[in-house]
Amino acid sequence: MLTALTTLATSGFLAQVYANNLIWLGMVFFVISIIAYVLGARGVAGMSAGLGRTLLIVGVVLAIVVIVFGYVGHPA
Repeated sequence: MLTALTTLATSGFLAQVYANNLIWLGMVFFVISIIAYVLGARGVAGMSAGLGRTLLIVGVVLAIVVIVFGYVGHPA
């Protein structure tokens, strides 16, 4: 039982770290897309913006899930 709880707590921590990294990577891809658009590479800009949007959405959803499950396990 203790091993399962430790694994669950570790996975929650890892999910929180991954959520922060995904949000950061999403912002990096948005900056890359803006620079590419200014330089005239519209295909690269569109692809970077799409990837950045996807990473941001996944990161925010993962962060919300971690927060919700963090509060569910603790009594008020």
